[in-house]
Amino acid sequence: MKNLDDLINAAKIQELIKRENPQEKATRRILWVLAVIGAVTAIAGIAYAVYRYFTPDYLDDFDDDFDDDFDDDFFDDDEEDKVVIKPAEE
Repeated sequence: MKNLDDLINAAKIQELIKRENPQEKATRRILWVLAVIGAVTAIAGIAYAVYRYFTPDYLDDFDDDFDDDFDDDFFDDDEEDKVVIKPAEE
Protein backbone atom coordinates (compact mmCIF):
# COMPACT_ATOMS: atom_id res chain seq x y z
CA MET A 1 0.00 0.00 0.00
CA LYS A 2 2.89 2.31 0.60
CA ASN A 3 3.85 2.27 -3.08
CA LEU A 4 0.30 3.10 -4.07
CA ASP A 5 0.19 6.04 -1.63
CA ASP A 6 3.52 7.28 -2.96
CA LEU A 7 2.19 7.05 -6.51
CA ILE A 8 -0.97 9.00 -5.62
CA ASN A 9 1.07 11.66 -3.84
CA ALA A 10 3.40 11.94 -6.81
CA ALA A 11 0.39 12.38 -9.10
CA LYS A 12 -0.96 15.15 -6.85
CA ILE A 13 2.42 16.87 -6.86
CA GLN A 14 2.55 16.66 -10.65
CA GLU A 15 -0.93 18.22 -10.80
CA LEU A 16 0.22 21.12 -8.64
CA ILE A 17 3.34 21.59 -10.75
CA LYS A 18 1.39 21.47 -14.02
CA ARG A 19 -1.23 23.96 -12.86
CA GLU A 20 -0.93 27.10 -14.95
CA ASN A 21 -1.28 30.62 -13.77
CA PRO A 22 -4.36 32.27 -15.39
CA GLN A 23 -2.33 35.36 -16.21
CA GLU A 24 0.25 33.27 -18.08
CA LYS A 25 -2.56 31.59 -19.98
CA ALA A 26 -4.00 34.96 -21.02
CA THR A 27 -0.55 36.21 -22.01
CA ARG A 28 0.03 33.13 -24.13
CA ARG A 29 -3.36 33.63 -25.84
CA ILE A 30 -2.53 37.27 -26.61
CA LEU A 31 0.83 36.24 -28.06
CA TRP A 32 -0.87 33.68 -30.31
CA VAL A 33 -3.36 36.28 -31.55
CA LEU A 34 -0.57 38.76 -32.29
CA ALA A 35 1.45 36.04 -34.03
CA VAL A 36 -1.49 35.16 -36.28
CA ILE A 37 -2.13 38.83 -37.10
CA GLY A 38 1.57 39.32 -37.89
CA ALA A 39 1.64 36.26 -40.13
CA VAL A 40 -1.45 37.39 -42.04
CA THR A 41 0.03 40.88 -42.44
CA ALA A 42 3.33 39.47 -43.69
CA ILE A 43 1.59 37.23 -46.22
CA ALA A 44 -0.56 40.14 -47.44
CA GLY A 45 2.53 42.35 -47.79
CA ILE A 46 4.37 39.71 -49.78
CA ALA A 47 1.35 39.15 -52.02
CA TYR A 48 1.05 42.89 -52.66
CA ALA A 49 4.76 43.16 -53.47
CA VAL A 50 4.53 40.26 -55.94
CA TYR A 51 1.43 41.80 -57.51
CA ARG A 52 3.15 45.19 -57.94
CA TYR A 53 6.22 43.49 -59.41
CA PHE A 54 4.33 41.49 -62.02
CA THR A 55 1.70 44.11 -62.94
CA PRO A 56 2.85 46.16 -65.94
CA ASP A 57 3.01 49.92 -65.63
CA TYR A 58 0.62 51.19 -68.27
CA LEU A 59 1.58 54.84 -67.74
CA ASP A 60 4.95 54.23 -69.40
CA ASP A 61 3.14 53.73 -72.71
CA PHE A 62 1.55 57.18 -72.58
CA ASP A 63 4.47 59.29 -71.33
CA ASP A 64 6.15 59.68 -74.72
CA ASP A 65 2.97 60.55 -76.59
CA PHE A 66 1.89 63.13 -74.05
CA ASP A 67 5.16 65.05 -74.25
CA ASP A 68 4.99 65.31 -78.05
CA ASP A 69 1.51 66.83 -78.15
CA PHE A 70 2.26 69.91 -76.11
CA ASP A 71 5.04 72.43 -76.40
CA ASP A 72 6.40 74.45 -73.56
CA ASP A 73 6.40 77.62 -75.68
CA PHE A 74 2.95 79.10 -75.45
CA PHE A 75 4.03 82.53 -76.72
CA ASP A 76 5.52 83.51 -80.02
CA ASP A 77 8.99 84.96 -80.01
CA ASP A 78 7.89 87.70 -82.44
CA GLU A 79 5.62 89.33 -79.87
CA GLU A 80 8.44 89.74 -77.40
CA ASP A 81 10.66 91.61 -79.92
CA LYS A 82 8.07 94.20 -80.90
CA VAL A 83 8.56 97.70 -79.52
CA VAL A 84 5.48 99.80 -79.02
CA ILE A 85 5.93 103.51 -79.67
CA LYS A 86 3.28 105.78 -78.27
CA PRO A 87 2.55 109.03 -80.11
CA ALA A 88 3.60 112.14 -78.28
CA GLU A 89 0.81 114.05 -76.66
CA GLU A 90 0.42 117.72 -77.55
